[in-house]
Amino acid sequence: MRGQDDGGRLGAAELGGDLGERATLVQFSSAFCAPCRATRRVLGQVAALVPGVAHVDVDAEAHLDLVRALDVVRTPTVLVLDADGRIVRRAAGQPRTADVLAALEEAL
Repeated sequence: MRGQDDGGRLGAAELGGDLGERATLVQFSSAFCAPCRATRRVLGQVAALVPGVAHVDVDAEAHLDLVRALDVVRTPTVLVLDADGRIVRRAAGQPRTADVLAALEEAL
């Protein structure tokens, strides 16, 4: 997962789901994306494991303005947000649990 210097913040209104108290894992998915299902499972497990972390799954096709604004070019794309909704890491493709946990350290 690589860093992202983005002064903007994302919130529940843009994402369609509540942010975590400490961090949020945002997943951009599409309907026929097989790696998206596996990513959803990994991120859900991590969110359940780490207190104060939420997982929000965003349907990329239904949120095209947000996809364009964030330069999401493939699914799954995962963003790690800190408690204030700032993007601290991002990655495209199916992540490994260890990578997600490591990326969360930056946000916590």
